[in-house]
Amino acid sequence: LPLLLEVTLLRLAGSALHPFYNGFYYNNIMNDKGDGQEKVDYFNGARLVVETPKDPIYSSNGANVTLPCHYRYEPDLEAKRKIRIKWSKLRDDYTKEQDVLVAIGKTYMAFGDFRGRAHLLQAERRPASLLVTDVRLQDDGKYRCEVIDGLEDESDVVELRLRGIVFPYQPPHGQYRLNFHEAERVCQDQGAILATFHQLFQAWSEGLDWCNAGWLADGTVHYPIRLPRKPCGGLDLAPGIRSYGPRHRHLHRFDAFCFSSALRGEVFYLERPAGMTLEEAKQSCQDAGAEIARVGHLYSAWKFQGLDRCDAGWLADGSVRYPITKPRANCGPAEPGVRSFGFPNKGRFGVFCYKER
Repeated sequence: LPLLLEVTLLRLAGSALHPFYNGFYYNNIMNDKGDGQEKVDYFNGARLVVETPKDPIYSSNGANVTLPCHYRYEPDLEAKRKIRIKWSKLRDDYTKEQDVLVAIGKTYMAFGDFRGRAHLLQAERRPASLLVTDVRLQDDGKYRCEVIDGLEDESDVVELRLRGIVFPYQPPHGQYRLNFHEAERVCQDQGAILATFHQLFQAWSEGLDWCNAGWLADGTVHYPIRLPRKPCGGLDLAPGIRSYGPRHRHLHRFDAFCFSSALRGEVFYLERPAGMTLEEAKQSCQDAGAEIARVGHLYSAWKFQGLDRCDAGWLADGSVRYPITKPRANCGPAEPGVRSFGFPNKGRFGVFCYKER
């Protein structure tokens, strides 16, 4: 007992040499040089605060966008400090992060698809905002801005949303033929990506009504209903997004909901008096310095460029469609939309071409 009391008193006496702030005392912290030398760091009593916009930031394919992030101390600190900034992209369920950029001062490194496109905005007193150039479809989502000052670590989340359009896609060989991975590929082939649930919900709120179930980017299967009817879940269910939940990504087969954003170029129509076969249509676009348009190109041109053409034309997947923004007689239903003739084995039509600016 006397020995135990002596040890306790020695520890208390030694601790009196180190001040305490707000109950925190940090010791044995590895220094930044990584040479194993111990560094003692004391909590300075100032609170680190990180803030990002609560409302989403909107952008479009091919544009540049800034994701604002600001940090401060309460009370304010004027002294320069060695701050680390880390940006990461989150999954919708926050279970996994994709590294985007890390920075210390003016030195930073971007990762993966963000190499060469992600930069720290330096024109600020305390640089933390993220500049993303040449925005891509897959950039849509939530981003975490994390600020690290020694042992202080605070973060906040900002959402980037791309202005775009969701369209259902069914391959030439018929309904419900795509597993998840095939659905990913067919959307990419059409200049699009698999839509997220948020994008499908936004499309439903804007009027999308489709009775066939399709894959979404998270591996779940849904379909949007505006007008309840018997073949689409029954008359007793309210309008909404019908869900099949998560499905097996290899075994189960459905259609796909694809998402496309604003175009970097333009879609235009070519025709011949006698029409064209699909191969002739592809060649005509090449002769015009363009490529035959994909389904995503046509939907984007219809929504964002107001493309209106009552003449049917070939697309790259072998389908024949035409976009209507101003419904009129002999041009299909009474509402705007992209009309489809399916995938004709025979026939001669015009062609929709796409040319990058």
